[in-house]
Amino acid sequence: MFGVGYHELLIIMIIILVLFGGSRLPSLMRNMGRSVTEFKKGMSGQYEEEDEDDEPPQKEPLGTDQNKTV
Repeated sequence: MFGVGYHELLIIMIIILVLFGGSRLPSLMRNMGRSVTEFKKGMSGQYEEEDEDDEPPQKEPLGTDQNKTV
């Protein structure tokens, strides 16, 4: 594994723990996992360009029950 042994990995993990702290480490790892997942999806071509219609979104007319104030 890139010529890195168990001792080197342990030292690297301790340094990361000291730099980021125990409270931020889970969110950091979660975000890194999401990034890797997004990268894999992008490389496999699962993302496809979404076709957007040129039509603007439909607006509801004034005077509907949702727009009334009591």
